[in-house]
Amino acid sequence: MRRFFIYMAALPVLLFMAACSNCSDKKTQVQQEEYVSTAPVFNSDSAFLFLKEQCTFGPRTMNSEAHDKCGDYIAAKFRQYGANVYEQMADLKLYDGTPVKGRNIIAAFNEQAPRRIMICAHWDSRPWADHDEDPANHKTAIDGANDGASGVAVMMELARQFAMKMPAVGVDLICFDAEDCGTPEWARDEHDSEHTWCLGSQYWAGKHHVDGYVAEYGILLDMVGGPNSVFYKESYSMQMAPRITDKVWAAGQKIGYGNYFKSEATGYVTDDHVAVNQCGIPCTDIIASDKNNSGFCQTWHTTADNVNNIDVNVLKAVGQTLMEVIYVVEA
Repeated sequence: MRRFFIYMAALPVLLFMAACSNCSDKKTQVQQEEYVSTAPVFNSDSAFLFLKEQCTFGPRTMNSEAHDKCGDYIAAKFRQYGANVYEQMADLKLYDGTPVKGRNIIAAFNEQAPRRIMICAHWDSRPWADHDEDPANHKTAIDGANDGASGVAVMMELARQFAMKMPAVGVDLICFDAEDCGTPEWARDEHDSEHTWCLGSQYWAGKHHVDGYVAEYGILLDMVGGPNSVFYKESYSMQMAPRITDKVWAAGQKIGYGNYFKSEATGYVTDDHVAVNQCGIPCTDIIASDKNNSGFCQTWHTTADNVNNIDVNVLKAVGQTLMEVIYVVEA
């Protein structure tokens, strides 16, 4: 009787403990449930096709036929997807005084929206492979599959998505020209370097495509398709646009791309976002580092920057993060 009484007395306690354990398990299960985004799905295969098509024209160097034809292609694609396309023609000069014809291409979507954001990238490619392992290639123009075409390809896929479902916020997709024709390595001792980069964005910052243009913020894409890519928080971005930087990185991490969007900071990079920030629009830079070293991707400014060295998973991570920002965060 005594043993039976002990068991009966303990039974409510055991049941309570089991119930609490069950509640705990359910709580843990809820906490571990994956976030399900309502944003449309970014198609990385489509983006890769846009990237390849840009590269078929050849290196998009200033004053070249390939540059002109690719510019026509980019503008036509944006128009195909319903954008109001603006083009800025600019007379620019390279580091050594060589005159070049610049062309910024701006695709405006949902222009009636009271709020606007801008996504940007450069579309030209480097005239010199001055970081190539083979010195014989240093004066060879590069395809710029990652360094140039990848950012534009992501924006083209965004445009295709906008044609199917227009976001609530207005979006301007801006292709800056003449970003990558800064002073080559062999001329750095004789010529200024810092201000010879990002000529197209400098021009745009001084004279917007629309008088009185205002955007709440900008996101720059640079080298967003290379293998072994990770994206740290670039220092100019954290200095001049910390809120936007944190917003974008948080979105990428929330939808499962924390292995690409790292919370750590990296150094200062001279890029198109600097001019955008200086004209009063906070702009962050999604620019890749190589996860195996502290520098840019290994194909940077080499002849290996071609379509064979593109990772569609990186395009997907960046593109889907932008979809989250545009369609969910800014909804």
